[in-house]
Amino acid sequence: MLELVRKDARFFLAASLVALALRLVFVLHFPAVVDDSRLYADIAENWLGHGVYGITDSSQVVPTLSRLPGYPAFLAAVFAIFGWSNFRAVLLIQVLFDLGTCLLIADLARRMFSEQAAKAAFLLAALCPFLANYAAAALTETMEIFFTALALDLALRGFAAFRRDIESSAMPALVTWLGCGLSVGACILVRPDGGILFAAIAACLFLLFMRRMVVRGSIQLGSAPPVLPVLRAGVILTICTFAPLIPWTLRNLHTMRRFQPLAPRYATESDEHPMPGFNRWIKTWMADYTSVQEIYWRVPGDAIDFARLPERAFDSPGERQATQQLFADYNQDHEVTSERDARFAALAAARIHAAPLRYYLWLPAARIADMWLRPRTELLPSDPRWWEFDDDPTWLTVSIVFGLIGLAYVAAAAAGVWRSRDSFGIGLLVMFVVLRSLFLGTLENPEPRYTLECYPAVIVMAAAFLIDKFHRNHRKPA
Repeated sequence: MLELVRKDARFFLAASLVALALRLVFVLHFPAVVDDSRLYADIAENWLGHGVYGITDSSQVVPTLSRLPGYPAFLAAVFAIFGWSNFRAVLLIQVLFDLGTCLLIADLARRMFSEQAAKAAFLLAALCPFLANYAAAALTETMEIFFTALALDLALRGFAAFRRDIESSAMPALVTWLGCGLSVGACILVRPDGGILFAAIAACLFLLFMRRMVVRGSIQLGSAPPVLPVLRAGVILTICTFAPLIPWTLRNLHTMRRFQPLAPRYATESDEHPMPGFNRWIKTWMADYTSVQEIYWRVPGDAIDFARLPERAFDSPGERQATQQLFADYNQDHEVTSERDARFAALAAARIHAAPLRYYLWLPAARIADMWLRPRTELLPSDPRWWEFDDDPTWLTVSIVFGLIGLAYVAAAAAGVWRSRDSFGIGLLVMFVVLRSLFLGTLENPEPRYTLECYPAVIVMAAAFLIDKFHRNHRKPA
């Protein structure tokens, strides 16, 4: 990749300056420091100042396991150098990481297709407003996307070595898979769903291993057959992915008296009620991000407006009445007690029994579609109910434009997959996107940011489509 950058230095310099300018616009005019940002910062500052990985509760530092230590460690490093709660420094450093992501995406395209595809991918990543927007947010996405792109790039390098049956270069191969595993481990330490990346890479290794086993018939240890490098890569990947979780797991066993290798499913504290009935009821009708903002995030602690529930939340007038009464009871003190949670669970059970396909198939598909296709303006002042067309004209235009840009990226990627379906590496990218999308469909809260980790793959596949289209048009007679 460095050779390509040197050869086309003018292009990469110009594209990098445009990428930097776009990200600085978001940092300067739309910096996002939200409640989660402050929680991560509180953990980081307690870690720095008191040596306790914990949150501040009634002026006391209380150990926590609700968030994995990857992003707090990043914040702690930045705060230690640039000053406590210096979010401006955090965002500027994230901009640099995001520029690094653009280079990694370009290298992915170079490995899979060509140098022209690498340049197209770099430009698509540099101009992507969604990556730029989240670089200006004190959240985990930028770091997660960077390590995802790094892991995919290293994995493709490892798979390329298998294609050439390189056995004599065992040390470079070992380093490649070691780096890939550590990158996946970093993804998991930043966000627990980073484990999906491990599943995608491991699945591709397993399929390659089985195919070579079938071709070779058996493993002959004395002759170092091609199956052994694949097996070795899988072992190294697994060890290096999960080894970084050992200190966190041991800390939770020692401090929290709890076996917790990841963060809890609902990011709850040890003494916090996870509200299983409420969450199950939410999944019986949740299909869009707007309801996440208006209902899901407000419970517990804030009043919820029954009128904001969509019609799909009820199957009968009796169910509507029961739900309305439950909301009225909740709004008295804004708490989901065990008794109220049981009532939510009963509503959920009845709805699932009445329409199991809706719960297990149609609603997950709707949530996946919403996360991929809705305008990604959740960090901007745009109205989340953009389709009602009563927002400020400027922000309504932003919502529509962002929606069209997102649709263009996804459509170009889909076309790129189809046209390049036999190309090296496509299977890994598609495996990752599919597995992650299926996982996201199981969540109660369809947030568009959860699909951003797939954008390195999306951009590479979109670049393949654009380059293929350019060459096809270029070959046409005038």
